[in-house]
Formats: sequence, structure tokens, C-alpha cells
Amino acid sequence: MKIIILGCGRLGAHLARRLDHEGHHVTVIDRNSDSFTRLGGDFQGTMILGTGIDEDVLRRAGIESADAFVAVSNGDNTNAMAAEIAKLVFKVPRVVARLYDPVREDTYHALGLMETVCPTIMGSDKIHELVMSPHPTK
Repeated sequence: MKIIILGCGRLGAHLARRLDHEGHHVTVIDRNSDSFTRLGGDFQGTMILGTGIDEDVLRRAGIESADAFVAVSNGDNTNAMAAEIAKLVFKVPRVVARLYDPVREDTYHALGLMETVCPTIMGSDKIHELVMSPHPTK
């Protein structure tokens, strides 16, 4: 698959390395060139310096033939906008955005514009499960 990832923080870099090692064609976009060091020396994909809501940057990244677009920058607004552009303008078949704000995540999920991941909700659910589950006996 040809996959574009917006954001080369811990999550974006980890996902990019994983997909790259699985043999996918991965392109990572980030505004900060220092972020690309997280990818390591064995990363075989492409690195694009720029903003993920800039259509020219997205074209340089190959969005017109991408199978998937993943927005995991550190900003909900950027992720939502970039994901909408990928889905609505470039017709990328699979678009996923990380959104920290649960209200925003619910809204975009309800509109069906993209698939969303909300670590706030996921973390809360997991912590609730751990706190409320019976402790094993020793």
C-alpha cells in the first residue's frame, strides 16, 4: 500500500517504521526536519518537509495515488483539516485522523468524513477497565 503519514512525532514515526518494515511505501510529512531523526537510518520511505494542509505539499507526497492517509500531528485542527482535504479533495480511500478532543472526535465520527482515533477516550476506557476490574489474588 502507498501510505502518507502527517506528523513525525512518536506515534507517526513508530507507525511509519512499522509500515515500512512490512513493505509498504510510506511517505511522512512534518514541519520540523529534526523530527525525521525518529525514523532511524533504516527507514526506506520518503520524508517531505512541509505543512499537511498545503495541497502542493500533499501532491509532492503523492496523495493523488495514495491508498491511505493518516493524520497524527500534534494538533486536532491540523489533523481534521488535512484529513478532510485528503478525503474530499483527493478522494483517498482510507483516511484516519487522531483527535485528542472527544467532542471533536464524536462530531467527525458522526459525520462519517473520516475514521478517527481519540487517545483521550481510549486511555480513559482502559484506565477505567483496570481500576474497576477485580485484582487477581496472590
